Amino acid sequence: MQAMAVSDRDAGIKGMSLMELPYPHAAENDVVVRVHAAGFTPGELDWPGTWTDRAGRDRTPSVPGHELSGVVVELGYGTTGLTVGQRVFGLADWARDGSLAEYTAVEARNLAPLPADIDHAVAAALPISGLTAWQGLFTHGHLTTGQTVLIHGAAGGVGSLAVQLAHEVGAYVIGTGRTADRDQALALGADAFVDLETEKLEDTGEVDVVFDVIGGEILARSAALVWDGGTLVTIAEPPEVRPRNGHAVFFVVEPDRSQLIDLASRVRDGRLKPIVSAVRPLAEAVTAFAPDTRTRGKTIIQVNDAIR
Repeated sequence: MQAMAVSDRDAGIKGMSLMELPYPHAAENDVVVRVHAAGFTPGELDWPGTWTDRAGRDRTPSVPGHELSGVVVELGYGTTGLTVGQRVFGLADWARDGSLAEYTAVEARNLAPLPADIDHAVAAALPISGLTAWQGLFTHGHLTTGQTVLIHGAAGGVGSLAVQLAHEVGAYVIGTGRTADRDQALALGADAFVDLETEKLEDTGEVDVVFDVIGGEILARSAALVWDGGTLVTIAEPPEVRPRNGHAVFFVVEPDRSQLIDLASRVRDGRLKPIVSAVRPLAEAVTAFAPDTRTRGKTIIQVNDAIR
């Protein structure tokens, strides 16, 4: 099969190329998915799991990409809950070859059924961004109706979904970002917007929940904005500065089939709209990974067939 893989850890994206790799093996409780569309995280070439398996053994050439949408073509021994020919979407394992390949083996529990009226490009934009937004706001932030939430990076892949989910639950939503992000954040449901280039973050006042995807100085300054009993949630890095009378949580997104099903239901109803900024063929995945490629929303890689 064809796959976009990296053969040299030190080379980064310069070591990424389209190559022929063996068809994946379906282990116990796995399925093999024919990938129609794939999503990726630009920083994943820095993750330890990209280069070694769970036992710490080198697994180059490594196939990046962990979000996928496609069709089940094979069931591993003992696999239940999914069938051959079923449309699915979800997360590939962090320490196994990912989704930038024509076929990939995935634990069945990491996938959810994909309704026929959601196209593969949209579905591939949901798993990491959607689950991260959901878990950050509700699992870790415990956001509820009537509370105030500050969402950094409100026009990005995670932030744009977080704004929509927080708005739907009835929270007062303050988004942050660059000047060019204001209109989009407000259109998605933010009640207010802070331009991090021209406005002072501290002028927002105190909030119940801060959801951070930026880290660094912005994360440190955000701790002082959390009300007593509130929560600072971040996916960027463990916070060095914590809220004085609140909580701080750093987390890594977890696969969750029930949450994926809930997210897909919201997409079908029009309550949630993932922002797909571009769809590129597998051969152009190297360009999409480039660190200077900044887009609003997600760049999706088309792997097999026309995305539909």
